[in-house]
Amino acid sequence: MKPAMYILFNKPYSVLYTGVTNNLERRIKEHKEKLHGFTAKYNVIHLGYCEYYQDIRDAIKREKQIKSGSRKKKIFLIESLNPEWKDLSIDLF
Repeated sequence: MKPAMYILFNKPYSVLYTGVTNNLERRIKEHKEKLHGFTAKYNVIHLGYCEYYQDIRDAIKREKQIKSGSRKKKIFLIESLNPEWKDLSIDLF
C-alpha cells in the first residue's frame, strides 16, 4: 500500500477526522473495529476522501495542511470527489 492522507466522517455528518497512514486498508479496518479512541467515541468510520503519496512525509505534510484548514474546506474536498458522501472504503477494499 502507498502512504495516504484520508478524511473520515460519521453519520449524521457531524464529525470529520483527518488522518495519515502507510496502509489505508488496515487503518480503515481499525477504525471500523473501533480500535482508536476519538473515532470510536464518535463513530467516525466512513471514508469520505483520500489522497495517495509516494512518500509518507508528503502525506504527513498534507494531513497537517488539511487539519489546519476549516471544516468548510474539508467538506469541499469530500464533496469534490464524493458528492453523495458514500463510504469510499466499500469500493476500495
